[in-house]
Amino acid sequence: MLNKDSVSLEGKVALVTGGGAGIGRAIAQAYGALGARVAVAEISAEKVSALREELADAGVDALVSQTDVRDSAQVADFLAEVDKRYARLDILVNNVGDHLGMVKTLEQMSEEEWDQVYQINLRHLFVVTKAALPLMRRSGEGGSIINVSSIEGFRANPYNVIYTCCKHAVTGFTRTMALELANDNIRVNTIAPETTDSEQVPLEYLLKPGHAGELLGKPAYLTRTLPSNRFGRPDDHAGAAVFLATELSSWVNGSTINVDGGGLAAAGFQRIPSGPWTIIPEVTGTGVQGVD
Repeated sequence: MLNKDSVSLEGKVALVTGGGAGIGRAIAQAYGALGARVAVAEISAEKVSALREELADAGVDALVSQTDVRDSAQVADFLAEVDKRYARLDILVNNVGDHLGMVKTLEQMSEEEWDQVYQINLRHLFVVTKAALPLMRRSGEGGSIINVSSIEGFRANPYNVIYTCCKHAVTGFTRTMALELANDNIRVNTIAPETTDSEQVPLEYLLKPGHAGELLGKPAYLTRTLPSNRFGRPDDHAGAAVFLATELSSWVNGSTINVDGGGLAAAGFQRIPSGPWTIIPEVTGTGVQGVD
């Protein structure tokens, strides 16, 4: 029977990568508020300091470390810290990911750029998950691994094919690991966000004036594909991460939650500002600053 304890994370230890900003930060905050002890790997020293202070002020038992999750040695050192402090790990959120601001065709990208995108969007999942598994298994109580991907993993995304391929690959990683870890009672699932207003995608600066409207009848050009009438917020994804970390999702495994405002369901349909949907929209511009 479900009750208030079904969403409690008391006694649990959660590790969130890239938890210093945006979606990762919102997830770390939510887990701490529900009673979890939280370990955060964050590459930015400034964000480490800010989050460490913020979680301490909120009364959260947290270990916030400046760690580059692309570096196997740094990840191993961080997991050793988690082990020493908490001696267990119940929840792993592989949140790190970035398009690196690349808007290029395959021919325009260098092999070095391919590697950069791969390292931050896919390889780190292998590195962090492999390092975390021994500690996750130790309690014998199972656990939950949550991979934060992108809605781009379920559609085409021109002008950064490597990023798109990596996000498609996260689905295969999630499904395969759900089978590999079944005997350990460790569930593996994915959250796939659509465009979310955050430090990585600051819509106030990214969009042209008038293109971030949320209400019908306003020039909400870039939200016309989103039935929920707005762009995402970090807390939207934190809610999904709470669901996947708790007993609420005890029979959800190898799955993806599209936290996308209905964007994928809209497919090729778009809505004009007055409300009606059309499959034949009039395209007048990109809506993005500096891109016509």
